[in-house]
Amino acid sequence: SDHHGAIDIFVGVVRNHHQGQIVTGITYDVHILLAKGVLATICQEAEKKWQGTNYYVAHYHGYLPVGGISVLIAVSAPHRADSFDACRYVIEEIKKRAPVWKREHYPDGSSTWLPGHSLH
Repeated sequence: SDHHGAIDIFVGVVRNHHQGQIVTGITYDVHILLAKGVLATICQEAEKKWQGTNYYVAHYHGYLPVGGISVLIAVSAPHRADSFDACRYVIEEIKKRAPVWKREHYPDGSSTWLPGHSLH
């Protein structure tokens, strides 16, 4: 929007460790239809809290090596405080509510599913 003076972008990437364990990559399993609805709902909630903001959210599904981009969130707003706050709200809610499950892969070839979202 031409009346927005701030764009906040969050890029989540696969890191090389988790809880003291070396990680070589992560597989993201996503329930795509449910995820689209959950992501849209989260953005709608954020727009109600920070009126006039705009959102773009994408989450990867499949295998990603270390350094791969897993999630991208962009929020534009008239002022920077709203764009920062709204962007943080979106990523925190995604972590809590999105139907996305992660399987970590390790150097010895083993892997483990991490605790994640539970479908009710």
